[in-house]
Amino acid sequence: MSTEERAALSEAHIAVHWREEGYYYPPAKFIGQANAADPAIFERFSEEHFPECFKEYADLLAWDQYWHTTLDTTNAPFWKWFVGGRLNASVNCVDRHLAAGRNRAALIWVPEPEDEPMQVITYQELYRRGNEFAALLRHFGGVEVGDRVTFHLPMVPDLPVSMLACARIGAIHSEVFGGFSGAACGERIADSGSRILVTTDAYYRNGELIDHKLKADQALARARELGVEVDKVLVWRRHRGEYCSKTPMVEGRDFFVDDVLRDFRDQLVEPVSMPAEAPLFLMYTSGTTGRPKGAQHSTGGYLAYVAGTSKYYQDIHPEDTYWCAADIGWITGHSYIVYGPLALGTTSVIYEGVPTYPDAGRPWRIAERLGVNIFHTAPTTIRMLRKLGPEEPKKYDYHFKHMTTVGEPIEPDVWRWYHDVVGKGEAVVVDTWWQTENGGFLGATLPALHPMKPGSCGPGALGIYPVIYDEDGGIVEAGAGRAGNICIRNPWPGIFQTIWGQPERYVDTYYAKYCRDRSSTDWRDWPYFAGDGAVQAADGYFRILGRVDDVINVAGHRLGTKELESASLTVDEIAEAAAVPVIDELRGRAVEMYVSLKPGVRTSPEIEDKVAKVIETEIGKIARPKNVWIVPDMPKTRSGKIMRRVIAAISNFSDVGDVSTLANPEIVDDIRQQVQAAKMARGELPRSLTAEEAEEIRAFGHLE
Repeated sequence: MSTEERAALSEAHIAVHWREEGYYYPPAKFIGQANAADPAIFERFSEEHFPECFKEYADLLAWDQYWHTTLDTTNAPFWKWFVGGRLNASVNCVDRHLAAGRNRAALIWVPEPEDEPMQVITYQELYRRGNEFAALLRHFGGVEVGDRVTFHLPMVPDLPVSMLACARIGAIHSEVFGGFSGAACGERIADSGSRILVTTDAYYRNGELIDHKLKADQALARARELGVEVDKVLVWRRHRGEYCSKTPMVEGRDFFVDDVLRDFRDQLVEPVSMPAEAPLFLMYTSGTTGRPKGAQHSTGGYLAYVAGTSKYYQDIHPEDTYWCAADIGWITGHSYIVYGPLALGTTSVIYEGVPTYPDAGRPWRIAERLGVNIFHTAPTTIRMLRKLGPEEPKKYDYHFKHMTTVGEPIEPDVWRWYHDVVGKGEAVVVDTWWQTENGGFLGATLPALHPMKPGSCGPGALGIYPVIYDEDGGIVEAGAGRAGNICIRNPWPGIFQTIWGQPERYVDTYYAKYCRDRSSTDWRDWPYFAGDGAVQAADGYFRILGRVDDVINVAGHRLGTKELESASLTVDEIAEAAAVPVIDELRGRAVEMYVSLKPGVRTSPEIEDKVAKVIETEIGKIARPKNVWIVPDMPKTRSGKIMRRVIAAISNFSDVGDVSTLANPEIVDDIRQQVQAAKMARGELPRSLTAEEAEEIRAFGHLE
């Protein structure tokens, strides 16, 4: 086949070279106590019982008024779930647990400094705090039902308190990840039309007390540029009564929450009974360019979905101590730190800082001290802990029954370390696939009923009917060995309702690609396009290959970044790996690999050769990297994800863009000097990129 013919292949035909892994089976001890251990559950959630199957999730909640229509499709694809029903999210997460569990810990907050005491917040205390802040928002902030309130808060207990307070009075909260810049926060304030900003003065990260309040002025200035004026900035203090920021408070605009709360001590606020389809919160995500996308999530459908998936997939019982080591600034934190676990009345752990501070044993000390038995984190964190403390879990006497992985595909070798070393061979591992827009898990193994398979998220979740389409809408059958675009054929309660203020973008981005009839009100005509590539094995398990646009096209041969990185991680010395494209005169694009090493391993050309050879062996000669760069660390976001666009820009002598919000911006110049000097010494000189090439590099591996 010629290069031109290969290049003309369907964009969904991503090269797939994974070898199938063997099964791991859940321990009998886990099966014996699991919430979902009866195979009859699969029949209850089969397609013939859709959409009424989701009544099982909704019945986990307390409703003020029962719904009359489970799924309303009359304005497809703007789905409405549990129409006619009314409820309040804060009542479901707090009030209804008071009778039987008011003294049970709802939240355990672990500050980053180990010499600072933990905070245990009971359901009664959470009830009190939530009511007081709700009263403050309503009477001091002037917040009414349907108003948007923006939070720019790190991992402090004030964040879930603020969320639940908004939910209590029917306001829509919009949390901006604490690591984002003030300007990014301001853009989200402007997009949502928020008039209140809730922030904090400071927080700890990597042993430093970070000045956070300074971002508030930047946020308000950016919002003002975009035509939105913020009335009040409410500032929680990290240390009560002590202001830890050098940024002056602005009189008449900025207020310390603890000062204002004195006027609202012990006040109770009657919860507002909200329609099931009323928005609960906005969670901003983005594409590669343009206006941020405010994913609007509903009250009834979303809360039912996170409660159901928390019960069946996380196997949460009220007596468990559950720790999701994500950030509430992301959808994982909303769904599986706050709303899902609290709806089930369990104890949810919140940790302020980074998992490797002051050393890589910190998570396991926390787990041992608190008796954590369910652990939930991202492959990024798992790789980091494996790199910095591969033997640390063995030092601590904790015992997990269940471990989740979330946020991106996990490489099989990393999965095995997670299972064998972190889980001590005692825990089930639930590898999940889903997105900000989805509310909760879409692909996962039901832990007591499905065997686990490293690197595969498993089948569709209960009531979720996935399919892989090629570019022409043809189905790529299970076991075909070909990849395509993974889509969901049906709506589900956790699906977001729209993009805030951008309904056309919602339809165009997520539904237009495979819609069969724009005028149809039949959900079967509106498959959801996730934007991820995937392959389905003959057993029905899906392996997610990453974003469709995170593919490197080498002479028409489309290579998924995740399989390149997974192959690299089979080299013993390698801790982390990132694949990026480099513009190549002959092949159009070539692969370059960036790798970092495990502690104590010295850089050598032999390791570079090992990486190149394993990729060639596992995937093929077409995938052999043009260069392998061993770097001291990868540029990472505050949540620990590798910023591939930055290293792609370095490889292509292009502008790296703004790196000020990275967790380690200083590493960028070190890598640039190392890589670009070596390239020029080899005769690989800079060349001018076309506008299209420059945009491709800027967009590659785009993460906020």
